[in-house]
Amino acid sequence: MNNYGVEMITVNSSNVAEIGYDGTNQILYVRFTNNTLYIYKGVPVGEFDGLKSAPSIGSYLHKNIKSLFPYEQIE
Repeated sequence: MNNYGVEMITVNSSNVAEIGYDGTNQILYVRFTNNTLYIYKGVPVGEFDGLKSAPSIGSYLHKNIKSLFPYEQIE
């Protein structure tokens, strides 16, 4: 659980440490290996599922989420 009540999943990635998802509000949480936490807003659950199962978390995040959804650093 992060400070925002969302369960975080540890992932195997060179630049992403954990990901989590708030389905009610469609918010994706991404904690990077430098310990910064970003949220991406309006992300459908299908994109979160795709991110979880992607062979490269960083590439999937860059191609399918970063350029398409508004985001902000919250930690």
